[in-house]
Amino acid sequence: MLYMDAHTLDKIEFARIRKILAGHANCSLGRWMADKIKPVDNHGLIRQWHEQVHEMIDVAARIGLPPFGGVRDLRELVTATVPPHSPEPDDFLLMADTFATTHEIVKWAARLDDSTPRLKELCGPIGDFKTLADAIRRVIDPSGEIRDEASAKLRGLRLEIANARLNINHTIDRLLRERNITRWLRYPQATFHDDRLVLPLAAEYRGRVPGIIHRTSDSGATLFVEPAEAVQLNNRIIDLKVDEQAEINRLLWNLTHQIHLNQQEILRSLHLLAIVDLIVAKVRLARAYGLSCPHISSDGRLQLRRARHPLLIEMSKDTELRGESFEVVPIDIRLGDDFDVLVVTGPNTGGKTVALKTVAMACAMAQAGLPIAAAEGSTVPVYKDILVDIGDEQSLQQSLSTFSAHLARLMVILKHAQPGRLVLIDELGAGTDPDEGAAIGRAIVEELLKRRCPSLLTTHLGVLKSLAYTEARAENACVEFDVETLRPTYHLLIGEPGNSNAINIAQRLGLPPAIIQAARGHLSSAHEQLSRAIRGTLLSRRQAERARSEAETAKADAEREKAAAAQELADLHRKQQEFDRWLTTILQLKPGDPVHVKRFDREGRIVRMLLHKQLAVVSVGAMEMEVPIRELSHLIREA
Repeated sequence: MLYMDAHTLDKIEFARIRKILAGHANCSLGRWMADKIKPVDNHGLIRQWHEQVHEMIDVAARIGLPPFGGVRDLRELVTATVPPHSPEPDDFLLMADTFATTHEIVKWAARLDDSTPRLKELCGPIGDFKTLADAIRRVIDPSGEIRDEASAKLRGLRLEIANARLNINHTIDRLLRERNITRWLRYPQATFHDDRLVLPLAAEYRGRVPGIIHRTSDSGATLFVEPAEAVQLNNRIIDLKVDEQAEINRLLWNLTHQIHLNQQEILRSLHLLAIVDLIVAKVRLARAYGLSCPHISSDGRLQLRRARHPLLIEMSKDTELRGESFEVVPIDIRLGDDFDVLVVTGPNTGGKTVALKTVAMACAMAQAGLPIAAAEGSTVPVYKDILVDIGDEQSLQQSLSTFSAHLARLMVILKHAQPGRLVLIDELGAGTDPDEGAAIGRAIVEELLKRRCPSLLTTHLGVLKSLAYTEARAENACVEFDVETLRPTYHLLIGEPGNSNAINIAQRLGLPPAIIQAARGHLSSAHEQLSRAIRGTLLSRRQAERARSEAETAKADAEREKAAAAQELADLHRKQQEFDRWLTTILQLKPGDPVHVKRFDREGRIVRMLLHKQLAVVSVGAMEMEVPIRELSHLIREA
């Protein structure tokens, strides 16, 4: 598994991606799984994850996404369902809803074919618990009450209880109609003591109404008496209620026992449902954010086409909801092909850090099995680790300066940097004297090159641009800046070093010409020589990069067309198989077999087949009609 420490995940804000992904899950199982995702370095597992997403996208277009409505995370509840402990009826209803939905998902999975082998393999072991759902619903009604018809014994007991209560009411009503008794009462109506009907007898008439005195009023003037005629009936009800509760306990224990017997299969199925829901969440995330699954390379080559940072896409969506405009500019970037180290230079606010974070997030998401915010045809290798130094690393607790904190992080990175580990360093050499910072930065770059460690670095220091002209495996890049508008365009240009444009910006902002001229005169001769050398090779580099970009685009288009053709061929093959199965079934139909007539959306039965006319005579209700056999489908009733 890929080791990526909390520092790296925090700096690239991976937790926010987990949260966004969880928001696209159907149920708590998927949300739980989304919150656990992390990058790994297992090629086979990563490819399997992306193939599952590809297959789910294809399945969604053909038969829709799996029906998850009603699924709950029952793992704790199922684990605790061990006789003699029985869950509450409402908990059983939650289980019934989940089991019924699982049955629908199993039916959905049965429609998967050989074009989705990963999903078939994943969904195959999901258990069908419709029998358990039906058993629970036969005992417990939707309001959580135990049904009278849950058992013959329970129905009989409740009928006896109802009859006994009716007899008690009749007895009390009869006593309240007797004048001799009503004149002994404080008021002519019965009341309840717990669940027993009692009469409010005036204290001075104690003993006039035979029965049990259950309580006395606070003043002592009233005695609440249960008439003797009702005592026996109430005692009978108590005995019946005990028997009723025993029968209810037996019914719930039986359900508990059935759940417990299937516990391991239920828990395994819930885990598989969590994975399926996670895949669905990935598909929904891809739809919402325009993501796609990259090709996972084994040669260490990184190629991102029109890559964007997903959190910037989220920000763009939020601004649109407020009626504002915010454009996320995509970038093309590559690494590990003709160079191992890419040095991105240019002015502040030009998007260098965003480019760095975009690469980091794309790689982390790809290795966590997520589609990425890049165009189809993008390629991502499997890195053993991603080592980052991004943003302000100042540590107040250790009283370290910004430079010292950066240096401490760089030491950690250099300790682990090696081939197959991606290094991302923001503002290399910053925070100290420019000459010394440049010297340290150059030494670090040379060490990374020596180790063949793929690295993407940003810096303000122009002297680091020269590395691309002296080191074969190093290359420059810049974030384009429009001097006319004094705004960055955020387009990343590989093969071109960036300029601070400070003097040009100052001139555009109106700094006096004499000062501008003096500033240009103060530029070092080495700076001017480097600028001339850069200008001399710029045109050829741009042409080469354009040719490479066009070739990559053409290659991606060709691969996409090839994939589309392969998919079309597979669809045709599948449709042919479906037709062959349908034809085989139709040819085996005989009089009396049930069929569905598509034209009328009605069920009928075969009277006779007229295959030479491509017709069948079908009885629908009281009518017989000739129907084209293409309008028929064999009706298989679910048991």
